[in-house]
Amino acid sequence: MNYQLVKDLMDLSYEFETSNSDRYSQNIEGFKEWICDSHKAGRKDADPEWQGKQTGRSAESIIATSIVHMSRFGKTYFKAAIHGSAFSTPDDVIYLITLKFNPSISKMELIKKNVHEKPAGMQIINRLISQGWIKQTSSKADKRSKVLHITTHGLHTLDILLVKIRQATEIVSGDLMHNEKMDLIRLLNKLDNFHGKIYDQQLETDKLLAEVLKQQKMPDSSASKAN
Repeated sequence: MNYQLVKDLMDLSYEFETSNSDRYSQNIEGFKEWICDSHKAGRKDADPEWQGKQTGRSAESIIATSIVHMSRFGKTYFKAAIHGSAFSTPDDVIYLITLKFNPSISKMELIKKNVHEKPAGMQIINRLISQGWIKQTSSKADKRSKVLHITTHGLHTLDILLVKIRQATEIVSGDLMHNEKMDLIRLLNKLDNFHGKIYDQQLETDKLLAEVLKQQKMPDSSASKAN
């Protein structure tokens, strides 16, 4: 038996119990999480390399390009998943999935959740209605407005395709480990929150970049004035 390892584990266990942190549950899962976080805190990873870094390509540039590439990769897998089915585009599937988990929402809410412009979103909604996969009814809160629901036919059609959809989403995640997936979700949520606030403003295209940059600089300029 490796007694040194046992001693080290006992020392770690004691350190965990006396850390006085309410963040971790006092069981093996909490212990493992504490070890993982402690390891991360003490590790200083070197910045990653990327194409063009040595000649001045910025981190922001590679992030933007990588996100665009991932979007295209994802669409390719989704197209393969719907190949031979009754669906016309991957967006048809994504709209149905959104409605499955967000019943009784308006057309504009559905379009905004999928980050589309109104004309493109309306085309998708009209196509889904014509297929009988979704329907619109009067809102219970306001009889003058309409809300969308996924139909039984829509759920059935979606269920038939779910195996291939899950396969496509698994491929998109690539060879990431569980903790890497969780880290990526946290980062993507942060970006989604940032860009979602900008998207909700519905800024004109010709004013978009200047207005967003202006908003980003406002806190800094206010602080400089205060000083």
